[in-house]
Amino acid sequence: MREKIDWYDEFIDLNYTPAKHDLVCLYYFEPAKGISAEEAIGRIASESSAGTWTTLHELPARVEKIKARAYELSGRYVKVAYPIDLWEPGNAPQLLSGIAGNIFGMKALRNLRLIDASLPARYIKHFRGPHHGIGGIRKLLKVGRRPITGAVPKPKIGFSAAEHARVAYETWMGGFDLVKDDENLTSTSFNRFEERVERMAKFKEKAQKQTGEEKDALLNITGETKEMIRKAKLLSDSGFRFAMIDVVTCGTASVQTLRDECGDLGLAIHAHRAMHATFDRNPKHGITMYFLAKLMRLVGVDEIHAGTAVGKLVSTKKEINLIADVLREQKIKEPMVQDWGLIKPALPVSSGGLHPGLIPPVMHILGNDCTLLVSGGIHGHPKGTRAGAMAVMQAIEAAMEGIDLSEYSRTHRELQQALEKWEYLKPK
Repeated sequence: MREKIDWYDEFIDLNYTPAKHDLVCLYYFEPAKGISAEEAIGRIASESSAGTWTTLHELPARVEKIKARAYELSGRYVKVAYPIDLWEPGNAPQLLSGIAGNIFGMKALRNLRLIDASLPARYIKHFRGPHHGIGGIRKLLKVGRRPITGAVPKPKIGFSAAEHARVAYETWMGGFDLVKDDENLTSTSFNRFEERVERMAKFKEKAQKQTGEEKDALLNITGETKEMIRKAKLLSDSGFRFAMIDVVTCGTASVQTLRDECGDLGLAIHAHRAMHATFDRNPKHGITMYFLAKLMRLVGVDEIHAGTAVGKLVSTKKEINLIADVLREQKIKEPMVQDWGLIKPALPVSSGGLHPGLIPPVMHILGNDCTLLVSGGIHGHPKGTRAGAMAVMQAIEAAMEGIDLSEYSRTHRELQQALEKWEYLKPK
């Protein structure tokens, strides 16, 4: 009789009931040609935990206790339970190395998508979550009920530090709370980070004095981790209370480090999601933006881009609502149950192709607890950046008062001019 070659089937238990402290993942999967669903899910559970491609001569008894178990199969969806002892406390990179690691490269799977992971309290307690959270950001900016507002000087890269700062000033003077660097602007030969910080700080103080409002900036410190720490300290010393990080390109390890450093400095972290679509755009393969947002709340960002559903970037209303819920709510029921415990809520950020005419539908989707980034949609205003920012603030006022934009624009010239240019266009 031929000796058994593999043991993938030992990672399947359709009668298993997850233990209280199990970490449970929901996957969508498609087996490769010639592979059954059962064979596929056995490989998912095996490769992401304690298995290998062949039977072994010796196995510690411990393996039976710590191995993952594919326990619920429904069509092309499977839930896999991972015992808590598999995971190092507070190590987000190791979590991804398991539940989103080698399994995505296995030939037995044509497609695999990590939809969500239910994180037990025993796992969550080792992470700090956002330092400020929604309430802290509102307190920093002294903004009560309305959405937080911000804009990127456009074009996204190309301005000198002086030009960038002047656009920032006009943005603040139009009523906006924040001015933001874009994802690919860090420190260039024509716009050095240090000079940008110095010039922005001066204009911020000027705008605050002239408007009587709190103003701040989301300046991009993305880079090597020690350099990010240096830049975060420079921001704090210069009077800023936020730092921006491209969290996907930097990775969870550096984000965790910067969460601690920025927390000590009192800085809130604005998370740009550049590169996210590499993982989440294919609906059959990769990682959902929902899970990426969840992971970033866990490791400690204060706000993160979530999409618009009406702008230029790929997203649906349902997806954005789910992302907003996982960022803001304390208890979640779907796709999987999640209790955040003491982890603070984070703000969803709406950005990408917005203008005044799209403010009401975005607020209808996200409500008031969000950050609205409207960039080209203010700088392209017929009367310039300041008038464009004023038009957005007027659109927010109209939406909060339940007044149609066309009616509100009759007595608000800047909004009227914006609607004459863009109407209710949804960019592609």
